[in-house]
Amino acid sequence: MSQPNLDELCINTIRTLSLDAVQQAGIGHLGLPLGAAPMAYILWTKYLKHNPSNPNWADRDRFVLSAGHGSMLLYSLLHLTGYDLSLDEIKKFRQWESQTPGHPEHGETAGVETTTGPLGQGFANGVGMAIAAKHLAARFNQPGHEIMNHNIYGIVSDGDVMEGVAQEAASLAGHLKLDNLIYLYDDNHITIDGSTDISFTENVLKRFNAYGWHTQEVADGNDLPAISQAIEAAQQQNRPALISVKTIIGFGSPNKQGTPGAHGGPYGDEENKLAKENLDWPSQEAFHVPEEALKHYRNCMKIGQSAESDWNAQFESYQQAHPELSSQLTSVLSGELSQGWSDDLPTYSVDDAPLATRKASGQALNAIAHKVPSLMGGSADLAGSNNTTLKDEPFLSAENFAGRNIHFGVREHGMGGILNGMALHGGVIPYGGTFLVFSDYMRASIRLAALMKQKVIYVFTHDSIGVGEDGPTHQPIEQIAALRSIPNLTVIRPADGAETSGAWKVALEPDGGPVALILSRQSMPQLPHEKNVIEAVAQGGYILSEAENGQPDLIFIGTGSEVQWAYNAQQQLLQENINARVVSLPSWELFEAQPQSYRDQVLPPNLQARLAIEAGSPFGWERYVGLNGKIIGLDRFGASAPGGLVMDKLGFNTDNVVQQAKDLLG
Repeated sequence: MSQPNLDELCINTIRTLSLDAVQQAGIGHLGLPLGAAPMAYILWTKYLKHNPSNPNWADRDRFVLSAGHGSMLLYSLLHLTGYDLSLDEIKKFRQWESQTPGHPEHGETAGVETTTGPLGQGFANGVGMAIAAKHLAARFNQPGHEIMNHNIYGIVSDGDVMEGVAQEAASLAGHLKLDNLIYLYDDNHITIDGSTDISFTENVLKRFNAYGWHTQEVADGNDLPAISQAIEAAQQQNRPALISVKTIIGFGSPNKQGTPGAHGGPYGDEENKLAKENLDWPSQEAFHVPEEALKHYRNCMKIGQSAESDWNAQFESYQQAHPELSSQLTSVLSGELSQGWSDDLPTYSVDDAPLATRKASGQALNAIAHKVPSLMGGSADLAGSNNTTLKDEPFLSAENFAGRNIHFGVREHGMGGILNGMALHGGVIPYGGTFLVFSDYMRASIRLAALMKQKVIYVFTHDSIGVGEDGPTHQPIEQIAALRSIPNLTVIRPADGAETSGAWKVALEPDGGPVALILSRQSMPQLPHEKNVIEAVAQGGYILSEAENGQPDLIFIGTGSEVQWAYNAQQQLLQENINARVVSLPSWELFEAQPQSYRDQVLPPNLQARLAIEAGSPFGWERYVGLNGKIIGLDRFGASAPGGLVMDKLGFNTDNVVQQAKDLLG
């Protein structure tokens, strides 16, 4: 078979597998796989450096299908090129416990680099991957040893380039001149509602030019030589590249292509038949894969195995020439932390001066950074307030990718998506900071980090009405409750410097997922701890101060800055012969992970007189105080005034806690 005919057969194999899988599932998105198949085919078989036999090869190129609704495009490629994804799994598209879910899910399917679906997220993830790749190359490559040398490719859609998260990430990518980032833009001018002209008339390529990207246009999405030429030109640039490929959504379907109806849903048996005839497909048999096409695709396995074998030989040479660097690289790629990495975490005593936990966080971060060289990150233009700068470390820039500090700019959502990409790439542990109230801007990215169980650390400061004069717009109320509602996300709100050190210890544990540190702007006293605080924080909750004779009349439960009021109230009530236990509960998630016996020890089931104190929404606290307990929280927004005054006016003071406790006891 001649090469042009073989190319067409291979491309149409993607298309027909997609037609059949969506038809069998009764649901899915066909428009993108049918239209974008040529660009995906040429990229995967000619330019993408990958080894289907080892999807985790460290120096592989990464591929991101940002338009995750077109997942059958990716699943077809994975199956055909030899990844561990059988044809039977293709036939189970979108079914229970299949490896072919409706949108690509990282960790569920071999070769899927990131979970995509919410548009724009994959775009931002790719930027993060490119940053991590450049950083590792800058740190570890040596003359004659380009051991980290790979690109990030992706297919993005009209919807992706509309989304704000993608625009934020694209702006930073251009600023950093990420020349290892190449996106193919499936420019078909169709969205669900109709032609993109109804809402989207800007010149996308000029916008990306303004961001600092190199841009090109391929006039015909079926023109393989033109696509190849564009990719090769992009590879030679000293900045990120966007290639607009003009495609026809639903290509090949005679009654659907080029229309909004091509976007989603099965086309039906009759339309599938007509589409296959239109594509000169040799069979009407469902899930037919021609032997010639499969053989051609499976060459990717040989090419990939050879490429990785060559790389392994290069790495052996690198190990001999640079044993210390090679050992460090192996360590960071594995996610291992050096022995004793947490030994220098700051300790505090009750006699130490009051300290904001955001400042304690900065101290902890810098105490461990020199022993955890993979730790890197920054802030969304709030580094001084978030205390996220690593001292004596350079800032990452287009001129110095070895820097571990990152200026994300005022781009919270872009930062969230980029952090996910950095973690997914591997070799780095990313963190990002902003005010807690602005976590709302990045919630979609946080949710995806939790879904993928990625090691991302969020430094959320200015955690309550204690922010003060900035007023209600900057005073978070519902944000802690909202973060706690995300599965797989560990939320920790430390009560003092010692608990903050413990929180960072938890955040960096190798086997954990994403962690949100909730930190105060205002200073708080160092509390009198009766046990090892590092261990206590890891348990999520513990008895900070026991009642007289160990026989409490009630239990105070607090987090963050409010624990001090619980402790003060305990001391005051003791003078009136009322015995209270003070429980610090910095992390619900960690506490719930403890054995029931431990939880019952801290919060005895038979002691129902419980008072919770947290300067935020009371939502969810019922699980700890029960039907007979009380919650001092906030069901209103804050106010603009000095932080201490706002706290006092809204009931966060010793006198109110004492009175509420007395009322509870009757």
